Amino acid sequence: MDLTYNRKNIYALADEAERKRIADYCEGYKTFLDNGKTERETVAETVKLVESVGYKPYTLGDKINKGDKLYYNNRGKGLFILRAGTADIAKCGVRILVAHVDSPRLDLKQVPLFEKADMAFLKTHYYGGIKKYHWLTIPLALHGVVALKDGSVVNVSIGEKDSDPVFYITDLLPHLSQEINTKTIAEGFQAENLNLLVGGIPASGEDKDAVKLGVLALLNREYGITEEDFLSAELEAVPAVKARDVGVDRAFVASYGHDDRVCAYPEITATLQTETEQTVLTILADKEEIGSEGNTGMQCILIRDILDEIAKSYGVNAAVMRANSSCLSADVTAGYDPAYASSFEDKNVGFVGKGVTMNKFTGARGKSGSNDASAEFIARLRAVLEKDNVIWQTGELGRVDLGGGGTVAKFIANNNIDTVDMGVPVLSMHAPYELVSKADVYSAHKAFAAFIK
Repeated sequence: MDLTYNRKNIYALADEAERKRIADYCEGYKTFLDNGKTERETVAETVKLVESVGYKPYTLGDKINKGDKLYYNNRGKGLFILRAGTADIAKCGVRILVAHVDSPRLDLKQVPLFEKADMAFLKTHYYGGIKKYHWLTIPLALHGVVALKDGSVVNVSIGEKDSDPVFYITDLLPHLSQEINTKTIAEGFQAENLNLLVGGIPASGEDKDAVKLGVLALLNREYGITEEDFLSAELEAVPAVKARDVGVDRAFVASYGHDDRVCAYPEITATLQTETEQTVLTILADKEEIGSEGNTGMQCILIRDILDEIAKSYGVNAAVMRANSSCLSADVTAGYDPAYASSFEDKNVGFVGKGVTMNKFTGARGKSGSNDASAEFIARLRAVLEKDNVIWQTGELGRVDLGGGGTVAKFIANNNIDTVDMGVPVLSMHAPYELVSKADVYSAHKAFAAFIK
């Protein structure tokens, strides 16, 4: 009997067949990333996946029958995927998987377009926790929707095709940066300067704001919109880059939006590919990066409504069902980076390549804002993962008192549901181009499949 706890490198233990499964699985993941760079696009892409295997739209109030495969699309930005099982849900509860599909980005302001020095720009308001300087001098794409007064919605995607233009935020040349170099990062990079360069050709015959008018003319011709229509638009600037393998051995994947689509994709594939008698509720949530607020975030009462509908359809007490339910809050964690070793406590951190990582608690300082999962629930999960030979590890978000962070776990747990965070360790988290190990992505799929069984 081994009396010590040791992390295991997945690649060191994997045979050639397992390594091929890891690589093949991540090809599908890369496609998923490239097709869904925003929460709306990720939901739309997932709806295609679930409909292709027989899932049907669900309307609140409809009866749910055992064996049903249903999905509820929450305003195009959140998704609830339900497999109604045959197991006794009063005794077994519901197996819940939840990941968020919003990522840090730059949102356009409602009145964004202006001209200065014969250049047209779009003003932005950053969304989520970013390092502002990361977003300068990289190619950016514009994704989202413009809702018109007649009720129609225009979809916008500019910057992803090879033939598309991209957008750009300028930076000051190093020859003139002496004043900026003496400032803190917060002082040197101001949010109000994160303006997208969008045009430089003046409209013919115009004397004032000619470049701005030229841009508006092009947008009107292509999308039928006017400047006023920005008032009811949700347009997001995201990196105009594709998911790519990293390293000569292709062990890693770099991409925008690993946080948290690297957990969303495994929970989707586990749900669609795993045979189980359990009732499974898989959730893609919005607005986690800004506190899970609003009617598409996990603080919304909608999850309680859907669980109540399940209980009512099965004829069981909803409170009893919730008490016997369990949830994996599938969210990423900070991966150990040897270049910044002092930010971590290396006995309690997720290492890339050593499996999906369970965070018993998150929060900051004295576990503030954390759902601290019970020892009994962790023990049950250990047994489940061991039974399916899942390689996994445990970790924290960083050195105590240095920082911290939160997830949706506490909002699920508030419904009297056993919940714990489990996700993929990420390097360069919240950067425009993040990094993960392919082995950890596949490990997440295997862990989520074991859980819902």
